[in-house]
Amino acid sequence: MTTRRHFLHRSLALLGAAAGANHAFAQSARVTKIVVPFAAGGVQDILARSMSNELGAALNASVIIENRPGAGGTVANAFVAKAAPDGNTMVMSAASHNIVGSLYAKLPYDPQKDFTPMAHIGNAGYVLMIHPDVPARSSAEFIRYAKANPGKMNYATAGVGSATHLSMAYYCGLAGIDMVHVPLKATGEAINEVLSGRAHAVIAASIGALAFVKDARIRLLGVTSPKRSKYLPDVPAIAESGLPGYAFDSWFGLLGPAGVAKAEADRVNAAVGTLLKSPVILERLDKQGIEPHAMGNDEFARLLKADYERMAQVVKASGAKVE
Repeated sequence: MTTRRHFLHRSLALLGAAAGANHAFAQSARVTKIVVPFAAGGVQDILARSMSNELGAALNASVIIENRPGAGGTVANAFVAKAAPDGNTMVMSAASHNIVGSLYAKLPYDPQKDFTPMAHIGNAGYVLMIHPDVPARSSAEFIRYAKANPGKMNYATAGVGSATHLSMAYYCGLAGIDMVHVPLKATGEAINEVLSGRAHAVIAASIGALAFVKDARIRLLGVTSPKRSKYLPDVPAIAESGLPGYAFDSWFGLLGPAGVAKAEADRVNAAVGTLLKSPVILERLDKQGIEPHAMGNDEFARLLKADYERMAQVVKASGAKVE
């Protein structure tokens, strides 16, 4: 009898341990998806992948990155806007998220109302780069050359509606130059077009330019920030080199679908805030030309609203429109 009782107790203990293990596995098996609106190799893709493991550990989840390129980021945005508001699906967003709201005549979602701010990550400037066959060593010289060759030059971008598109369309609009737009799927592809000589120019995020500072196949003419960038101190600001008043930069952050519970959004926000204090993450962001800036989601929401209004003005000034 004692032996049977001992066996029963031992069996129950093993079952309890197994149940506990299964519960722990279920807890850690939570999957969080970060959708990237552009193809692999672009700034948002690199940013998402550079912090996915650490974010997963902070959220006690497996973080997977899913690229859904197309239509200036609207394919990915529409997918996330329709996802369950449980905090497990987010989009790695940037300035292009607000750009398309004014650039596209019609969208299957509302860039402001259909998303929940989850976590702001940081900001980055952009760089105007040209193929060295173009006889220009400054933004002013580039503008003069383009004016002398209307419609004969082109610029490559990560797609219609991307920040790389609007930053250059805005540049052309303010400078009064006529250039042909060559839309691709990723910033890396756009840079490669310039490297090969198939495109004359590209405006890319700093992360896309840092590797080419000493590369003879490409020439850096100016940064889009109002002042010189700490990442490229020897490259003048476009505003000080031929186009006064020009400025364009981008925020980066995570957005979920509308309706995510505040507690869940704050949980993600806190996790990202912790990562932005990590020397490892900060070093990675620095290499990408991204200046980290943690902020609460209420502040992030205010930034999104103000940026939406600013980008509407930029789109209008650029003259760009997608029907």
